[in-house]
Formats: sequence, structure tokens, C-alpha cells
Amino acid sequence: MKVWLDVLTPKQANFFSKFNDRLISKGCKTLVTTRRYREANELLELRGLKSVAVGSHGGGQLKNKLLESSKRVIALAEVVDAYGPDIAISFSSPEAARVAFGLKIPHYCVSDSPHAEAVCRLTIPLSKKLFTPWVIPIYAWKRYGINARDIIKYRALDPMAWLYSHKKNPKTLDELGLDPSKPVVVVRTSEEFAAYLIDRSASKLSTAIDVVGKIIDLNDTATQIVVLPRYIEQGDKFRRKFGNRVMVPEHIIDSISLFQAASVFIGGGGTMSAEAAMLGVPVISYYPGEQTFVERSLMRYGLVERILDPGRIANRAVSISKSQEFREFYQAKSSKFVHNMEDPVKVILNRILK
Repeated sequence: MKVWLDVLTPKQANFFSKFNDRLISKGCKTLVTTRRYREANELLELRGLKSVAVGSHGGGQLKNKLLESSKRVIALAEVVDAYGPDIAISFSSPEAARVAFGLKIPHYCVSDSPHAEAVCRLTIPLSKKLFTPWVIPIYAWKRYGINARDIIKYRALDPMAWLYSHKKNPKTLDELGLDPSKPVVVVRTSEEFAAYLIDRSASKLSTAIDVVGKIIDLNDTATQIVVLPRYIEQGDKFRRKFGNRVMVPEHIIDSISLFQAASVFIGGGGTMSAEAAMLGVPVISYYPGEQTFVERSLMRYGLVERILDPGRIANRAVSISKSQEFREFYQAKSSKFVHNMEDPVKVILNRILK
């Protein structure tokens, strides 16, 4: 069987690198496409997944998103038609769904983001099946025009796909110049350019900047701060403002290995917050949109604290980083939460091959 995978984000690069390996082990042939988007491209290279870059990220303007998506559909149609896949799989890629529909290729969708209304409207109705975590209710998807019998749930959050077999890279801390004996606070910037957040406050980055500033103001010189920006422009702003007081990697790093040495994670998005929580790292979320189903589930299990005030975030982060007892208690809860999860890749692959 020939399978086409369309990979648009860092999360998808992690997920589909494992999925691609499993497909090949089952005797399938694969075509992996992506777009020109720094984080996704660098992580695909880091994971050793060969891909064909088609089209570009549309940035933060709706018109540019529309134009780049339209160009990408045209270019993908040529690439995919020449390859001739039997099925297509994506994380709600509008271009993949449209091209697959136009070429009569069954499209299978994987998603944990019913809050991403624009891409859901453009992908869910065109998908043969939808695979999603068990914490997301059926009604959240049915409003996009898919029948309940075509929604298949797996008892896991998406990071389980790559956390199962990930091996820690001991060089990660050395590459960042971090001292493993001192607290490490990791800050992830929020998504400025996602369609579902464009209408929100224009200063989405300010919360993360304020949080880092507040931590520094506490004069806790022992705390090491690592900022993981989504875009080059975000990283440049942190470097200009804080200099060598913060570590801002210039290229994508193995975040999983970093999390395994982190004292606390402060997240402005979804995937890394879930990833950190499942690895036993205390998580503070300042996600600027309405709470997602995944975040709610993590909060119910006591694995995420949602705080929006920068001062409170900074104080809580420093407090957690100094409490070994709290972190051990948190790790025990995390381990229990993850224990009964299944491998999403296995669930999806078994259903598709069947």
C-alpha cells in the first residue's frame, strides 16, 4: 500500500516520524510532504524523516494564509498525482484534504483540536475517518459534519505516540550550556499566527516576556531560564531584551530531553504542555484562547495549573522549582495518568490496514 503523509507542524513531525517507521515495517511505501516552516523542517531533519517541502506557511495574515494555501493545493496536486497513493493521512491539513478529495484518495484525519474551527471546517467533512483522543467528546466533532460512527477514539494523548520509545539525548543540556544541578524553567511562547488565535490580543507574546522578566526580578540567579520560541522573530525579541540571562536556542532542539531535566514548564500552547505533563514536569499554562478539551483533562488530573497573570506565574514557577517534594508528588501523579494509555499510532495503523 502506498501512503501519503502531510506534515505541517513540529508535533506532526514527532507523530508521523513514528507512524512512518511503523508503516514501512508493515511493507507500505510512503510519501512525506511538508511546507517551508522552520520548526517543522528542522524537527523532520532531527528525526531523520525525509520529506518533500511543498508551499509555505502563510504567516499571521488571513489573506496570506489563503493565498499560500491555494498555491500549495496546486503544487501538491502535481506531486501527489505523480506518486499515486492509496490513502492520505494528515492532522487536519486543509491542502491534503482538498487534494485527496479532488484525486479521489481516501483521507484519514487525526486531530485533538476541535477548537481550530477553520481547519476543521476544511478537513473533517472531507475525511473518511477521524482519529482523536478519548478526552474529546463526540459532539465537539459532529458539528463539522462527520458521522459519529466515523470517529475513532484512542485512549491516549497524542504525545504518547513518540514518548513510548524516545531515548534521552544526554548532549542536550551541554548544547544549551545548562547546569543539571540547578533549577531549569522552560518557557514556550504562544502561537501568534494560528487562525484560531488571530482575532485575539495582538500582544500574545507579551505574557511570556513579562513572565521571564518577573522571574528575573525575583533575583533568583540560580534559576536557569530556557525560552523555546515558535518563530525566529520571537527568539530575537527575547535575546534583545534579556541578553545572556536567558537561553534561546537558535535551532530546534530535542525538547523531550530538555523536559527530562526541567523543574517546571510554562506553556502558551497545547502540545508541549501535554508532553511535559506526561513526562512528569509540573506545567503552568497561560494559553491565550479558551480552554481546550486536552487542557481541561490535564487540569482534572492535577497535571496543569492555568494562570494568566505574569507575576503569579513567575512566583509559582520559582516556588515549584525549589520544592523537590512537590515535583516528586507531581511525577507520581503523571506516571499514574500515563500508565494505562495506549499507542495512538498502533490504533490508527491497525484500523487503516484492516
